[in-house]
Amino acid sequence: MSLFRKKLGHKKKDKHGAPTTGDAINKLRDTEELLIKKQEYLESKVEKEVATAKQNATKNKRVALQALKRKKKYEQQLQQIDGTLSTLEFQREALESASTNTSVLQTMGLAAKSLKAAHQHMNVDSVHEMMDDIAEQQDLAKEITEAISGGLSIGDDVDEDDLLAELEELEQEDLDEKLLDTGSLPSVPTAALPKAAVVKKKDVEKDNDFAELEAWAS
Repeated sequence: MSLFRKKLGHKKKDKHGAPTTGDAINKLRDTEELLIKKQEYLESKVEKEVATAKQNATKNKRVALQALKRKKKYEQQLQQIDGTLSTLEFQREALESASTNTSVLQTMGLAAKSLKAAHQHMNVDSVHEMMDDIAEQQDLAKEITEAISGGLSIGDDVDEDDLLAELEELEQEDLDEKLLDTGSLPSVPTAALPKAAVVKKKDVEKDNDFAELEAWAS
């Protein structure tokens, strides 16, 4: 017997002497188990009569017919048991559902009573008053803190334009650091000047000397 059935079985009868829901469920289960065992017994009898009929089908028709007649009787009893089991199962499930609903309602009622007891000394107005008192005390604590610190309060009253200006300065400093980085400056060319440029310079010097010589000769 399961723990659930044991719990139901220990319930006392009601004041009118009628069995409780648990007693009725247990009785139905016991009856179902008894009918199932009888059903298994009848099925074995049917199989036995079928075997007898097969064995005497050609040897002794009278015996074979008697076996088939008994088989039909057992099959009728099996049909009756099937119908009874269906009825008992329906009743048991209905009682189990009713028992579950009763337990749920009892639990909900208990919870409602507990909730009512918890709110017995509380109401919406008192809650609002308490929250107002808390807010008032928080404001008072803030004022006391500001007074102790000399009026220097830490809050969100910061000028956003000052923050943007400071951010721009930081960005500019970061840009300057990148420009001053030696790795980013252009490298000084180390290759020699093209020969064409050197030749041109010598030609200019030669022309200047020739001009001085002409001026002296004249």
